[in-house]
Amino acid sequence: MDPVRQIADAVLYEGYVLWPYRRSALKNQRRWTFGGVHPRTHSERHPDDAFLMRTECLVEGADPEVRVTVRFLHVVERQVAREGPDGPELVDELTVDGGRHLAWQEAVEREVAIPALGPDAQRRSAIDVPAGREEEPLVDGDGRRAGALIRSWEPLAGAVTVAVERLAPELARVTVAIENASPFDGEDRQEALRRTFCSTHTVLRAVRGAFVSLTDPPRELRDEAQACRNQGAWPVLVGEPGERHTLLSSPIILEDHPRIAPESPGDLFDGGEIDGLLTLSILSLTDEEKAEMRDSDPRVREILERTEALTEDERMRMHGAIRDLRVVRP
Repeated sequence: MDPVRQIADAVLYEGYVLWPYRRSALKNQRRWTFGGVHPRTHSERHPDDAFLMRTECLVEGADPEVRVTVRFLHVVERQVAREGPDGPELVDELTVDGGRHLAWQEAVEREVAIPALGPDAQRRSAIDVPAGREEEPLVDGDGRRAGALIRSWEPLAGAVTVAVERLAPELARVTVAIENASPFDGEDRQEALRRTFCSTHTVLRAVRGAFVSLTDPPRELRDEAQACRNQGAWPVLVGEPGERHTLLSSPIILEDHPRIAPESPGDLFDGGEIDGLLTLSILSLTDEEKAEMRDSDPRVREILERTEALTEDERMRMHGAIRDLRVVRP
């Protein structure tokens, strides 16, 4: 996988479900805690839940162009229906041929791509996702319909505005503003989250030019770097050490050129945790706990199956490694 995409995906699913990866766990009753861009009407009543995410960064070059991609998760309600004598009826869980299905929430990835912009240009792209509903039949071993999984999502509305402003002959400031204008007049935060851009982050690529590190800017650009205003976002350089053509504006704090450890067997939805510790914790679950983990979410089931399939050598590689992380500056 593209290492930039790998980091972006880790940010996208950070906190999607946390250990012990079960629906009943208290910490998993309040999900979608990173990168939320909430409906403006909800934000006005609850200022801690911002309706705007803003990224500002610097790009060097005589005639730079920047491509912008905004990514986020859209909460999907998963309901379980059982076929009854009077038709389908909603239930909390349903077992069909030994497979248990639980009512909970999932998420689908959304993406807004902005074509390349040059200096002194601005573009506004609408976010317009209609409400939807999908039904997945659950059929028993005799081919009879026993029930269904019903997935539904609320509409999303908003906009992404990108502007490139020349500050000097060889320097420009890029601004990305993500605003949520989804209609919402309720009071319940869990309902507001169904109309929220969750785990929002921005990937910026310089077609011509090079981004400036805002974490460690060169001395001659420190004033310009300090003047950049970022709201709910933390821009860092990504790619190989020393590369400056791609920037990730993340809702969690990262260092420049973050990397996924090559020993990691796969995503565990907690990039700040130790893979070896989480792996041993999963393997130590009881059969009943593993069953709930398996049934809570399809992505969580993948984690359990992958973890149980690890060889002893693969588990040993997660205990630690020695690397030379020194970067030689030009």
